Amino acid sequence: MCRSFPRLLQGLSIRVNSLEATQQGRHTSLSIPEFVPVARTRSLAPIHNGHHAAHYALRFSSFLSKSVAHPLNVSRSASSRAYSQGPGRKPRAQDPEDMVRATETPGPEAKPADILNGDIPLTAGQAEAALDPESDEDIPVDAEELKEALGRPPPVNSSYLPLPWKGRLGYACLNTYLRYSTPSVFCSRTCRIASILENRHPLQDPDQPTHPIKNRPDRDQPADVARGQAFVEGLALANVRDLVKIIRWNDKYGIKFMRLSSEMFPFASHKEYGYKLAPFASEELADVGRVVAELGHRVSVHPGQFTQFGSPRKEVIENSVRDLEYHSEMLQLLKLPPQQDRDAVMILHMGGVFGDKAATLDRFRANYAMLSQDIKNRLVLENDDVSWSVHDLLPICEELNIPLVLDYHHHNIIFDANEVREGTEDIIPLYDRISATWSRKNITQKMHYSEQTSPAITPRQRRKHSARVTTLPPCAPTMDLMIEAKDKEQAVFELMRNFKLPGYNLVNEIIPFMRLDENQPFKPPKKSKKNGGFVDLEGLIPPPRTIPDEEVGMGGPDGRVYWPEGMEEWLRPAKKIVKPKARSSPKKSATKKAKIESVADDYPLDIPIEIETPVKKPARATKRTPPSSRSRKRKAPVIESTPESEETENTEGISVELDSAPAPISLSRSSRAKKVNYTEDSA
Repeated sequence: MCRSFPRLLQGLSIRVNSLEATQQGRHTSLSIPEFVPVARTRSLAPIHNGHHAAHYALRFSSFLSKSVAHPLNVSRSASSRAYSQGPGRKPRAQDPEDMVRATETPGPEAKPADILNGDIPLTAGQAEAALDPESDEDIPVDAEELKEALGRPPPVNSSYLPLPWKGRLGYACLNTYLRYSTPSVFCSRTCRIASILENRHPLQDPDQPTHPIKNRPDRDQPADVARGQAFVEGLALANVRDLVKIIRWNDKYGIKFMRLSSEMFPFASHKEYGYKLAPFASEELADVGRVVAELGHRVSVHPGQFTQFGSPRKEVIENSVRDLEYHSEMLQLLKLPPQQDRDAVMILHMGGVFGDKAATLDRFRANYAMLSQDIKNRLVLENDDVSWSVHDLLPICEELNIPLVLDYHHHNIIFDANEVREGTEDIIPLYDRISATWSRKNITQKMHYSEQTSPAITPRQRRKHSARVTTLPPCAPTMDLMIEAKDKEQAVFELMRNFKLPGYNLVNEIIPFMRLDENQPFKPPKKSKKNGGFVDLEGLIPPPRTIPDEEVGMGGPDGRVYWPEGMEEWLRPAKKIVKPKARSSPKKSATKKAKIESVADDYPLDIPIEIETPVKKPARATKRTPPSSRSRKRKAPVIESTPESEETENTEGISVELDSAPAPISLSRSSRAKKVNYTEDSA
């Protein structure tokens, strides 16, 4: 909860001058139309507030109306244009101003609904970032939106908890613990189209493995399309193999539901660089399916928000069909048992409204009729947090025999105010109708649950998912519930530990910055000058691996895989702090200066002794004190400095008066003077 006005402003991310709101450029290299409301092609790139602060926020909202309008005529990046035009074509010249705009964050006018409808020209990377509910980007706010949000009625939530819980909890795509393990385990290895084109050329040394510097593709050699395709397929197969370990890891800790990453096969649904998954991935996907069937898990997929069948644009429909065909092939190649295969659904949003909901629904009906039977069997519609509420989608789902997945978080943002109030209480009477859309096709029902971030106030801010969730929705205790949170599997663990759900006793906290389930990295000894270039041959032999490969990253016997919220840094090794060496003190440095040698007893004192020392700094007056054991007294040297002497860095007129008795003299030599004369005063 915000406790001060500055903190409230931080949560609101208010920006007076939106021209200053820039982000690091994330350019995509997809072959897509000029603007973003298109089917998303496979590319791996990547309210709680204090009432006392609301009054002050409204007073400062006048600044927002005076903010400079953000430029929205953003064109695609130069790299995107070059790649999308295909090989052999020259890319169009890129205006420097367009390149600057391509990295700018959309201003307050760039609302999600406008992006989905295609009313605002943004790059694909900007559009995905603006619509990503787990993005870390700040959401700008305008005055009207803020006033409306602060005046909304409080939600009315049900007090029912589905306990004792007997359903399956799941998370989406990424496992944070395995992602930071060594070696890293994840299913979204990526590349750019530029990398595909580059890897069509053979390596500089084909007999050696690829290296980012020492052994790169030789562009002077002829290109081969099959070689570039093999590069992409290698990434995809690595993703699929890691999926097996993730599923086994989930089963060890009581998680039996997972959403597969749509980015598992890079550019598989691309118009130009797309490809079929069979036969090169058939065996690996079948291995995944055998593990899923053996453990009794459920898997699903969720195509992107630009896969829209209600769009009026032909190219969007074509891209959407290719995208769903790619997901359908991936699920079919799993070869799951009948019930698990039916439960492997594809969740889809309706997308944009395009100015007329009725016309958009008519286009959806027509395009849905052209889909293959397998896609129809798997397709599920979900209420979104931009335009389409449960009351908008439930009638067409009942008409076309399409299951409807209820997303509680989306429902709290977009709902029919004439029918229900915000919250989970008023949606419960629709449970029977929603459940019937699943039972008619003999598919196990699933729901989505997530929560907004604490500082969120406006609808656009409330779209963002929190890191963890605090409670369970009022669903059936046998429900398959997908937890959509930034901390992925840790959000599921949080629910298990809070409500003592099945599997909570399998999970323990990790030891900060330590991994007990990994083998220690081996570093062979290096040659050094100290040992004369000697190399210990026995040291070159790596020590035996104490942890088998199948147990690496699995949490060890104690199940140390849980990290508290906000402590994600515990997953990484502790950073080594290198302290700078302390500088030597002036006293120590002074003792290192050379001393003047003693003058011989028999040397005439009336003859000046000239000692030349290196010039380091201009001389300055110093007072030398003889040792206490000496009875002779010396006058302090007198230095007469003139502008010329300072410029030439010479010191003259240094005289030392000594007693007449000849004795050895030991004086400290000054490194600041170039020439020093020791003479006896004749007076």
